[in-house]
Amino acid sequence: MSNTNRMPREKGIDHSLDLLREGYMYIMNRRHSFHSDIFETRLLGKKAICLGGEEAAEVFYDNEMFKRKDAAPGRAVQTLFGKNGVQALDGEIHKHRKEMFMSLMSPDKIEKLADITKKQWEIAADKWEKMNKVILYEEAKEIMCRAACKWAGVSAQEENIKVLTKSLGAMFESAGAVGPKHWLGRQARNSVEIWISELVERVRKGEVDPPKNTALHRFTWYRDQEGNLLDTETVAVEVINILRPIVAIAIFINFIALAIHHFPEEKEKLKLNDEKYALMFVQEVRRFYPFFPFVAALVKKDFTWKGYKFEEGTLTLLDLYGTNHDPRIWENPEEFRPNRFVKWEDSPFSFIPQGGGDYFMGHRCAGEWVTIELMKVTLEFLANRMDYEVPNQDLSFSMVSMPSIPHSKVVIKNVKKKI
Repeated sequence: MSNTNRMPREKGIDHSLDLLREGYMYIMNRRHSFHSDIFETRLLGKKAICLGGEEAAEVFYDNEMFKRKDAAPGRAVQTLFGKNGVQALDGEIHKHRKEMFMSLMSPDKIEKLADITKKQWEIAADKWEKMNKVILYEEAKEIMCRAACKWAGVSAQEENIKVLTKSLGAMFESAGAVGPKHWLGRQARNSVEIWISELVERVRKGEVDPPKNTALHRFTWYRDQEGNLLDTETVAVEVINILRPIVAIAIFINFIALAIHHFPEEKEKLKLNDEKYALMFVQEVRRFYPFFPFVAALVKKDFTWKGYKFEEGTLTLLDLYGTNHDPRIWENPEEFRPNRFVKWEDSPFSFIPQGGGDYFMGHRCAGEWVTIELMKVTLEFLANRMDYEVPNQDLSFSMVSMPSIPHSKVVIKNVKKKI
């Protein structure tokens, strides 16, 4: 007699189009209909397992059970991640490479980035006072790009900043796209990789000397476990893995503005300059609004979990959005309530907008602390350092498009800095 359970299974030949149609809700919808945190489906012509919930996240981030190499679809590698990046590594080579990233995430280095970003917000606010209207999403991407480049030691000419901002944005904006938008994302990645590869070569020749302890310096001279320098293309991919995620914080910045506008009672609380409440507000923005819908891995070896059999090589998706809206974890998850974080226990598997598990040993986003700090800087400016109007516009956002961005990109006008 078998000691395994029959996994709930979605009928049909392939459900890739359903995933594109339903976006963030695809896994969550089926978890509800199956009354199960696990189900089997078929995506891109192959068997796939979808998981959600805190316990599922814990097993998903067990490096003995799952691996990341070759898990991401080719089109995501071509636009979002890049070839041979840290996201696709496993085992000791991943741990060694991840330490390279985490060396940049010390409190003093993050504080330096926050200070750089504050200055960029000041400069932007001065400029916005003279503009008839501001498209916040586009402006926020440029603020983040300027800050990221300075912090990473990547010197970009003023005339190139807008092009670089657009290219870095295209990488994550095309992550779930097909057709022309996908090709634009690929073209953007290729052009930035070539530019940074050339920059790395110039650093190694002594023609450019980026500040020590910056990403460009550290990654250029990083040596792998065998003591070899990385090839210039891989260094370029990893430098982009610093720049691109910081620019992507513009998505969260739009949702910060949206939350301030839709929940004015929260703005009044933010005026008290309570740092703890500001952090709770930021965390609730990260929990409540859509960022990335799921992450992928491959089963590393046959195993059984909760009576369900996982076979080696099976594509497995973890529901990030659904876990952050799981009513067993979050009371009234569809309500925006920063106070829910007053008593929140810092679990690495229940709150996973940027992945779960351990930062150093696992695949949790190395830049999560950066995201939180730069969101706090942004919140202070939008809530307390500027006055502005939000004219009538389409502030709705799609639960299908990945990533999701408010349709109007949040237009503001009559910006006035506060003294």
